[in-house]
Amino acid sequence: MEQKNMPKIALGAWAWGNDGTFGGNLTAAGLRPVFDAAMKAGLNLWDTAYAYGMGTSEQVLGEFLKDYPRDSYLISDKFTPQCADPSAENAVTSMFENSARLLGVEDMDIYWIHNPVGAPEWTRKLIPLAKSGKIGRIGLSNHSLAEIKEAAAILEAEGLKIDAIQNHYSLLNRSSETSGILDYCKEHCITFFSYMVLEQGALSGKYDTQHPFPADSDRGAVYNPMLPQLEKLGAGLKEIADAHGVAAAQVPVAWAIAKGTLPIIGVTKVYQVEDAVKAAALELTSDEIETMERLA
Repeated sequence: MEQKNMPKIALGAWAWGNDGTFGGNLTAAGLRPVFDAAMKAGLNLWDTAYAYGMGTSEQVLGEFLKDYPRDSYLISDKFTPQCADPSAENAVTSMFENSARLLGVEDMDIYWIHNPVGAPEWTRKLIPLAKSGKIGRIGLSNHSLAEIKEAAAILEAEGLKIDAIQNHYSLLNRSSETSGILDYCKEHCITFFSYMVLEQGALSGKYDTQHPFPADSDRGAVYNPMLPQLEKLGAGLKEIADAHGVAAAQVPVAWAIAKGTLPIIGVTKVYQVEDAVKAAALELTSDEIETMERLA
């Protein structure tokens, strides 16, 4: 399968599985304008997985894709070990085929091993699928540097390579940087996909001690205790955003791009697509990047 050029930002459809993470009751009718706005803006790389709502995200996305030619969009999908069919001859191929059916496609531009549970086994089982030409790029998500190197050796023996790594990376979580994963990716021409760059909204500028997350939500449990410490960073992000005439939520995304990564932004509203477009065009100075990292 030919590898297509990728935009600066991928759009995440994990919330389209309607697991309640982002609140509300998401419907296909409500998400359709979001999808169309993104495609019109040239943000055509969609990240999903069967694990997101047990196929719900893929099914909703697939309904929208039907109206567009296959060469106009890119699909990033995942094999999740915890969802593997134990009765399948090859669980990776089985999940791929089921996801492809839900999406209404025959191939995937990127196919990931979602996490390292049983990673060597799944890396080996991915090989026939990769050699079939149905995968444009091979990706690993949530793997450590040692696990990445182990998978690279398995694939290299078969004439294949890792094309993409996807890990949590933000101003608050730079473990992929300190562990050497980012340097490894640069050295081996691997695209690093950063997820949770906005920390589920904690870095969006919408929340502070006066405007916390809902106390009974998962995000509230994680981020509300951190809000006093995050206010100084939030003020710094707002100052940089004001200087560029953009929203605060666009600044951490632009930071992730400036660090050489491809951020995945979850979108459930049209304004989030518009923010992503502006973030992709935002160029931060080295001083601004240094300030943000110091405040974090």
